[in-house]
Amino acid sequence: MVPHRQEALILEIAVLVPCYNEEAAITKVVADFKAALPEAVIYVYDNNSKDQTVARARAAGAVVRSEIRQGKGNVVRRMFADIDADIYVLVDGDDTYDAGASPRMISQMISDGADLLTARRVHTDAAAYRTGHLFGNKMLTGLTATLFNVHLSDMLSGYRVFSRRFVKSFPFTAEGFAIETELTIHAVRLMMPMSELDTRYKERPVGSVSKLNTWRDGLRILGTIGYLMREERPLLFFATIAALFAAVAVLIGAPVVSEYFHTGLVPRLPTAVLATGLMVIAFLSLTCGLILDTVTRGRWEAKRMAYLAIPGPVSLGGDGAASMPQTVHVEVGSQANRTPAPERRSLHSS
Repeated sequence: MVPHRQEALILEIAVLVPCYNEEAAITKVVADFKAALPEAVIYVYDNNSKDQTVARARAAGAVVRSEIRQGKGNVVRRMFADIDADIYVLVDGDDTYDAGASPRMISQMISDGADLLTARRVHTDAAAYRTGHLFGNKMLTGLTATLFNVHLSDMLSGYRVFSRRFVKSFPFTAEGFAIETELTIHAVRLMMPMSELDTRYKERPVGSVSKLNTWRDGLRILGTIGYLMREERPLLFFATIAALFAAVAVLIGAPVVSEYFHTGLVPRLPTAVLATGLMVIAFLSLTCGLILDTVTRGRWEAKRMAYLAIPGPVSLGGDGAASMPQTVHVEVGSQANRTPAPERRSLHSS
């Protein structure tokens, strides 16, 4: 019997950097990821920047493309559609995340067999993580954890690693910063394995300004959570509405019913009609929830089958990895056993 020989696993890795007016930071972001992941391809997608972001990213050696539809969600959607790789690293272009942690993140995702690994932000400088953002992150993460049974402590982190089957099975609709919420819920609803890893979170460099508005974007994320709850958990969504209408109907109708049993009269007819109408709406809402829950289950099964049709991270770590594109060694950052990188192809060249 011929002994089995374990071969080094080589993977194609794409670093995705959405940018809007990040001339102060983009050169260092590209340089840091080139140092951390020497054979990865760095893609910078510009979102109508009015400064020198494009020129500086190109000068730093990144592949630069543009997305004219404004919003981070639109940029990430375009990236996921255009770029073909085995492992995707998504990071903001503001130099607040630690590029040096990316090899550990990739290695842990593969070893855990996860489809999504989120960088849990650990900050030592108060200026790096504003109090309003910290409170909003905890509140929205807690709400999402309750509604969707999410086991992540930093749902809104902008630094993540994805498997190919996560990216290619992800039909999202968010346009702005709500994209992080949708990424997480997509993984939860398809029962994808997820991991977290602590990483350093830094203050923005001088000249770089945050595009995140605490109240405006917080409300948008809250709206996205409500939208996704209606789309993914319609029974809970409509049952909640039904319970509210039923509670109001009982509250205003109880005195009318009590008086009827005591006197046999209904002196407040408008109140009785209103209570009846509210209870009818409550039952209609519950019926809608039951019907849409059946429809959603069918959609979930179709999405789950499409997701499972794509090779996952477990196959990257096993013997089946020999057929994967050979560009980056699984021990990312190691100088040993490298092979020349073949020409990379994207789904949509520009």
